[in-house]
Amino acid sequence: MKQWFTTPRALKRMGVLAMNRRNIEFIFGYNERSRYPMVDDKLETKRLAEAANLKTPPLIGVVKYHYEVAKLTDKLSGYDEFVIKPSKGSAGKGILVITGREGNTFLKGNGERLSLKSLQRHTANILSGLHSLGGQPDCAMIEGRIHFAENFAALAAHGVPDLRVLVFRGYPAMAMLRIPTKASDGKANLHQGAVGVGVDLANGHASGGVQFNKLIKKHPDFDSPFNEIWMENWEELLVLASRAYDITKLGYLGVDLVIDARHGPQVLELNARPGLAIQLANGCGLLPRLEKLKALGAVTEDAAARVSRAREMFRGV
Repeated sequence: MKQWFTTPRALKRMGVLAMNRRNIEFIFGYNERSRYPMVDDKLETKRLAEAANLKTPPLIGVVKYHYEVAKLTDKLSGYDEFVIKPSKGSAGKGILVITGREGNTFLKGNGERLSLKSLQRHTANILSGLHSLGGQPDCAMIEGRIHFAENFAALAAHGVPDLRVLVFRGYPAMAMLRIPTKASDGKANLHQGAVGVGVDLANGHASGGVQFNKLIKKHPDFDSPFNEIWMENWEELLVLASRAYDITKLGYLGVDLVIDARHGPQVLELNARPGLAIQLANGCGLLPRLEKLKALGAVTEDAAARVSRAREMFRGV
């Protein structure tokens, strides 16, 4: 992995995309404001994805009104594991992963036990907008829990890893695996302590990682080296990410994918304002890749062709 320097001149030489330029040139320049609700509301994202035959985690139920919180047990009847999350949440806030239950006692991945009242309180907080963008009233989604693929067994004791693919104008530009840790409470969110691991766009092989903006080579909890990770179904994952552009027409898009052991690759979430830590995880800047993709002109290829072109363009980069 290349060394990172703190001087602006050095970062510019490496093609690092800075936040202001990302916001002005790429987010504002390629994402029409009218299309934000497609990705800011996870229920709307799920509806669009399913209409386009893109797989998503199964929806168990939705809690929209406070009077429904008292009947939460009815929605959870027959489910021992599930995820409760805000439809309009951001940065992983408000996501509660339940890995088992004993009657009305619910278990988290770290062994913590929660009462039914705790789940009801958490759900009520979601409805009140505690975790949503701008604090706006929200609804709580209950989804089936993802079961990690076998090749992630040594890394996923605290939760399920997901794959972030940055898609520009329909072409995958960069990818990283986000791996939950004890510090992140089983969530694949870098802000909360998950590890971001760079993934070679051409072949799906992982390299080094980053946690709390510090470069690391092994999982902080298990001492497992990241360079032994490889992504199954790599082309299928990239095509799935690329197709997210087709349903949203957002030119600068973060696509979060998971690989379920039983159901394969699925779309987890979409993000119209993807962060920049993906550069640190991969040890290279985004800007040269974005400029190459910009130079391709009008987007006329289908998702599979776009993936093939991007993998060839960034092979060995």
